[in-house]
Amino acid sequence: MAEYELQQFEVSRTETRGAVRRLLTEHAEYGGWELARLRRYPDGTRRVWLRRRIIKVMRTF
Repeated sequence: MAEYELQQFEVSRTETRGAVRRLLTEHAEYGGWELARLRRYPDGTRRVWLRRRIIKVMRTF
């Protein structure tokens, strides 16, 4: 079963959709993150969960 590392952060309601898209794109391209969940609250804030797979390296002899 795959193991994932999670990162969570909030985006304020004043951020534009384009700015949020750029932020998520940078995390995906340079950090290897993928969008796990995005939740938008009634007050306009967004909570974002990103995940990336943990790659375990086996020691060779």
